[in-house]
Amino acid sequence: MSYTNILYSVENSICTITINRPDKLNALNKDTIAEVGVAFAAAQKDDQVRGIILTGAGTKAFIAGADISEFSSFNLEQGMALSKHGHDVFDSVENCSKPVIAAVNGFALGGGCELAMACHMRVATENAKFGQPEVKLGLIPGYGGTQRLPQLIGKAKAMELLMTADILDAQEAHRLGLANYVVPADQLMEKCKEILNKIMAQAPVAVAEIVRTVNAHYSKTENGYEVEIARFGACFTTEDFKEGTDAFMNKRKAAFTGK
Repeated sequence: MSYTNILYSVENSICTITINRPDKLNALNKDTIAEVGVAFAAAQKDDQVRGIILTGAGTKAFIAGADISEFSSFNLEQGMALSKHGHDVFDSVENCSKPVIAAVNGFALGGGCELAMACHMRVATENAKFGQPEVKLGLIPGYGGTQRLPQLIGKAKAMELLMTADILDAQEAHRLGLANYVVPADQLMEKCKEILNKIMAQAPVAVAEIVRTVNAHYSKTENGYEVEIARFGACFTTEDFKEGTDAFMNKRKAAFTGK
């Protein structure tokens, strides 16, 4: 698959997806969002991929927002369609069965902050900035930001940020729980790979079930506790469970197969 607005590579079981529009501060347009969806679908299907890093090209921005010029003349129906498209792609990121880390290397604003929040974790550089400034345009976040931000930092603080358009620096984002780690820029990818390598040493099936069950807690259609019971039981039918328990009892390192 060839891409126009992103870079896609796989090395040592880690897929790196890079938004590659540095002249636009990696702003998201419709085509870029579509390519992100295609790339995540490809990584999901690729048995060689065990973890995913999402980042932006250059040193200034992860994703500085949406491409405003693309939708400045939209009407009601077009606006709703734009939001639905973003939701579909960002939901696929959030529900990816493989661990996804956003390597936030600069501005993560608007749609960029929303895409970072759709990832399972966020590692930020010291110059990173997070925010949802859509109210300055007479808009609200349209790609899940009003839903995911309260989940991550709490309702009251999310309300404040969404209504004031205030921007968080990396340290404040970390204090609030929006960023898992803050590191120097030259250590960003190394830290993301360190986390993924630790996860990839665990049972792939169990990791996928962690994503499934944690996300169920926030679902409007599922009971997270019931999903946990069902998926906990399902783990007992896997080869990974047999391997993990045998390795534990025989004091050896497990060799998981993801089956």
